[in-house]
Amino acid sequence: MKFRPLHDRVVVRRITAEEKTSGGIIIPDTAKEKPMEGEIIAAGPGSRNEQGAIVALDVKAGDRVLFGKWSGTEVKIDGEELLIMKESDIMGIIEAPAASTKKAA
Repeated sequence: MKFRPLHDRVVVRRITAEEKTSGGIIIPDTAKEKPMEGEIIAAGPGSRNEQGAIVALDVKAGDRVLFGKWSGTEVKIDGEELLIMKESDIMGIIEAPAASTKKAA
């Protein structure tokens, strides 16, 4: 991708939700809501504070994030549907669960 966001903006790829419910019901495309979970593809350098220094973003490329339903601007880059949003539109980072380290008894 040849796109670099400016200031405190990030580029997010939506992560598609499961097409089946846990009970095995297949959800048609017309009934699906847009996913509110995505992966950061690119992030800007950060915004400037009152002293003029750049404050780095809390997110980085590769982070899995949760954002508001109507957040961001939808764009098409290299034929792929992506979102460009400010870091403040992101609600949080989804961290992978730590591998359990159970000992054999």
